[in-house]
Amino acid sequence: MPNPIFFSFEIIVIIMFALCLRHAWRIGGAAIWQLLAGILFGVLLELATIRQLHAYRYGQFTLMVFDVPLAIGLAWGNMIYAVRTYTDASSLPEWARPILDALLLLNIDLAMDVVAIRLGMWDWGQGLQAQYFGVPFANFWAWFWVVFSFSAGLRLIRRRSGWVGAWLAPLGAMVIGLLGVMFTNALIAFWIPRAFYEISIAVTLLAALGIVLFLRPRLLHSAHPLAGQVALISHGYFLVVGLISGALFQPALLLLVSVLMFGISIFVYHGRRWLSR
Repeated sequence: MPNPIFFSFEIIVIIMFALCLRHAWRIGGAAIWQLLAGILFGVLLELATIRQLHAYRYGQFTLMVFDVPLAIGLAWGNMIYAVRTYTDASSLPEWARPILDALLLLNIDLAMDVVAIRLGMWDWGQGLQAQYFGVPFANFWAWFWVVFSFSAGLRLIRRRSGWVGAWLAPLGAMVIGLLGVMFTNALIAFWIPRAFYEISIAVTLLAALGIVLFLRPRLLHSAHPLAGQVALISHGYFLVVGLISGALFQPALLLLVSVLMFGISIFVYHGRRWLSR
C-alpha cells in the first residue's frame, strides 16, 4: 500500500503540472517542450547527483525512475517553468533573471526540505540536528545552481530567432544545466577546502540576493499568477503535512521557519510593494 504522505505529494505535484501544462498549452508547442524539458532535466539531475555524491537517497514512491521518484522530476519542471512566468515580467536584465529564479525557488526549499526528511521522503543520512535542521548547507548551494544553470541556458539560447531559439533552447538548457550542476556539485563537495565550506555557500547566496536587491526589480506588466500558485501550493502542502504529522515541532522552531518562508512567498507574489510598477 502506498505511503499516504508520499502519495499525497505525488497528487499535489500532478495538480501543479496540470496548471503549468494549461499555461504552456495556451502559448504553444515550444512552451510545452520547455516544461517537459524541465521535467526530464529534473529526473536526470537527480539520477546524476545521487551517483556523483552518494549524499542522499529517496523513499519508495508510487512511480520511480530507478531510485528517483518521478514526482521529484515533475516538481523541478513545474517550479522552474512557473517561476520564469514571473521573472520574465520583471525589469531585471536577462542575465539577472536566472538569479531571481533560483532565489525564489530556494525560498520553497528552505521550508520544504526540513519537513520532507522528517517524513522519510528522502534522507541525507546525517540525522535531524546537523547543519540546517538535518539538511546539509550544500543542498541550498545545489538548489541555487540547479535552477540558475537551467534557466540561464534556456534564456541564452532562446534569444536566437526562429526554430533554434524555440526548439533547441530546452535541449541546450538541459545540457548546460547538467554540466553546471555536476561542476558546482564537485566544487563544493571535493574542491573547496572544508574550512571554506560554509563561507563559500553564504557568500554565493548573499551575493545573489545583493545583486537582485541592487537592481531593484519591478513588474513591467502583470505577471501570470502561475508562479504564485505553484509556490503557495508547495508551501501550503508542506505546512499542512508538517503540522498534521508533527514534523514542524521537531523542533518547534521549524514552524516559525515554515511560516516565515510562506509569508515571504506571499509578499513576493502578492505584495504590491515588491516588483510593483
